[in-house]
Amino acid sequence: MINVNDIKNGMTIMIDNNIYQVIEFLHVKPGKGPAFMRTKLKNLRTGTILEKTFNTNVKFEKANISKMNMQYLYNTGDTYYFMNMETYEQVELSADQIGSDKDFLIENNIVEVVFFEGELLGLVLPEKVELKIISTEPAVKGNTATNATKEAVVETGLTVKVPLFIEEGESILVYTKDGKYASRA
Repeated sequence: MINVNDIKNGMTIMIDNNIYQVIEFLHVKPGKGPAFMRTKLKNLRTGTILEKTFNTNVKFEKANISKMNMQYLYNTGDTYYFMNMETYEQVELSADQIGSDKDFLIENNIVEVVFFEGELLGLVLPEKVELKIISTEPAVKGNTATNATKEAVVETGLTVKVPLFIEEGESILVYTKDGKYASRA
């Protein structure tokens, strides 16, 4: 059991038979009344984000999840296929389980697949992924105001705002957390 005061970002806990990952937490000590913990939790089964407040005397059961590196193979419709690189066993995830992570999946890339007691929960992507730009407008000379950006479509179909100097065919690094441009690859 884990005391609510001991939770950290990224930790997985059980609440009402659901598995949650701690995204954010804030320990609040008001001037009057007892201290409490304000949290933002992600349900690893459904992908929904929940904001919840707990008293400081609450305890949780720690959810022991396991992660395995797997290669993303392909998708057909709403089903995504991954292969264990050691056993060559294939697993499939639905589009609902993957959610917006589909915008960062490129065939043959290695991703971490998350399991809880044999149940397949979802993916853990790296902080940044390299994506190739398939279409963008050419930069217009003289249109160089501070931090000017334009839209670019990458190979997965995601639209990213990029600096004016980025051209079609270039590879860029994109943050998987928010889908924003990081740098040239």
